Amino acid sequence: MEISLKNQVAIITGSSSGIGAAIAKSMAESGASVVINYPSENSKDKAAVILKEIIDSGGTGMLCQCDVSKEEEVINMFKEVTANYGTVDILVNNAGIQVDSPFTEMTMSAWNAVIGVNLTGQFLCAREAIKEFLKRGINPSRSVACGKIIHISSVHEIIPWAGHANYASSKGAIRMLMQTLAQEYGADRIRVNSICPGAIQTPINKNAWETKQELDSLLKLIPYNRIGQPQDIGNLAVFLASDLADYITGASIFIDGGMTTFESFSTGG
Repeated sequence: MEISLKNQVAIITGSSSGIGAAIAKSMAESGASVVINYPSENSKDKAAVILKEIIDSGGTGMLCQCDVSKEEEVINMFKEVTANYGTVDILVNNAGIQVDSPFTEMTMSAWNAVIGVNLTGQFLCAREAIKEFLKRGINPSRSVACGKIIHISSVHEIIPWAGHANYASSKGAIRMLMQTLAQEYGADRIRVNSICPGAIQTPINKNAWETKQELDSLLKLIPYNRIGQPQDIGNLAVFLASDLADYITGASIFIDGGMTTFESFSTGG
């Protein structure tokens, strides 16, 4: 069954690389016009490469610089996108960072940086998206839903992660943000869900899979015995954004090869 996002506009934050880039490509392949968001001039060239690949494959899209932790920049991003495309149908809240340290050595700047992008950024983008959804209303030629928000969370919204207190805290909070929005705006036919990846082969976690020894150690945590690929997330995001998923809202969907079954307990712990 072909999944179509034709005539829809999707903003994918943090989509100049990794999971975000894969989601943008997948949504473009399904017919959406995609907004490739990047945080600063330093990542503009990478974002341009992603957009070129999409256009060369027959898709459509645009670039948009925005640091999602900054309110004014988020507001301006939505203004720019709606000026170009008229509206927004899909928001994928993907932008995220890690700044790791033992808890007693974690600085306020490290805490605030991660919470600012991973949580506050998702709040700001969701707020502006919902404003636009409510302003536009339901257009059956685009979708049976008024709008779709997909938060990119992590298995660490339920699995504690020593040495990553700021990151794990941000992901745990995303779960409550997502469920609250799904509850608050369900009657408006706005669907809000989270994708919770496990180990995905991206640059952000390169030190966990770069060598055979590191990869073998990682696979001990994954019953399905392979590391996830960005395309795995892209495929799920397209489904959740489509009308095929119209009765799914308020859900955290784990895509982790079974990591959350805690494989270390398979032989008694």
